[in-house]
Amino acid sequence: MKTILTGIRSNSVLTLGNYLGALVPMVRLANKHSDEMNVNIFVPDLHSIIADIDGNLQENIVRTIKYYLAAGLKINKNVHIYRQSYVPAHSELCWILNCVATMGETSRMTQYKEKSEGRESVNVGIFDYPILMAADILLYSAEYVPIGEDQFQHIELARNLAMRFNHRFDAEIFTIPLKTTEQIKFMGVSDGIRIRDLLNPEKKMSKSTKAENSKIMLNDAPELAAKKIMSATTDSYGKVKFDMWAQPGISNLLQIEALINDIPLQDVISTWAGETRYGELKKKVAESVKKELTEFQERLNKISNEEVYELFDFGEEYANKIANKKLLEVQKAFKLR
Repeated sequence: MKTILTGIRSNSVLTLGNYLGALVPMVRLANKHSDEMNVNIFVPDLHSIIADIDGNLQENIVRTIKYYLAAGLKINKNVHIYRQSYVPAHSELCWILNCVATMGETSRMTQYKEKSEGRESVNVGIFDYPILMAADILLYSAEYVPIGEDQFQHIELARNLAMRFNHRFDAEIFTIPLKTTEQIKFMGVSDGIRIRDLLNPEKKMSKSTKAENSKIMLNDAPELAAKKIMSATTDSYGKVKFDMWAQPGISNLLQIEALINDIPLQDVISTWAGETRYGELKKKVAESVKKELTEFQERLNKISNEEVYELFDFGEEYANKIANKKLLEVQKAFKLR
């Protein structure tokens, strides 16, 4: 069967942007395809430690999986949930791919440039992050990797490394992930999903932003989240139109409304096209966010830690079996075995 793969770092409580941009689309894809595809949902805990962690990492890991379940993930025999560090093949393949990748292509990664800008030194993990991500994907022959737009470069790097490796050894050892344009098409969206900062909509919503009203956290009181929507930055055009460049604030609200209610974005755009009262749109989106957070938090509180650990036991047995088989192929190509 073909494989879909996704993961979200567990450094802290997630934002509404993480929820709508990654969790919800992935859950919907998983529920749609898990009867005929493998769905690998892993916790990239090795990726998590390249940056500061808010709270206890183990608690964050368990909570992240609870988020998937509370978002409606349906579990069957084709859904595999595992922790990255519990599958040692990820680390070894990362090292081997380091010997295939070049400094030039890794240093061109936008995320590395952003995270290292203005700093005298950064840890090597930040630089090597995309190589480990490539290992995460290639170990499981994953063609489908639902992504946000900030990960486009990383998918292309994984593709390049896989093709370079196959060419070097004249063998189809790695399955090539689909191009980013095809990943977007598979996700069923017109572009990579990126929920914006409520106060500065030219930037993505980030949990690291200091301004509390710029972000909605999944543990925010629903009433507080609604107030944050009502205070979101818009513009002075005076007409609702979806245009992420000219009207990013309004466009962000339309996108949130569509994603929360699982309505095609174009339908939401058509409903609000030409509306001159931004307050009405804000009020509707605030109501939608409040309702979603209320129901999500109720479901979240009913999920036990034991339920999550049972999923890890099943998923990690599967992941090690598949990953070790692929790693052995790679080791043999290099005459390591």
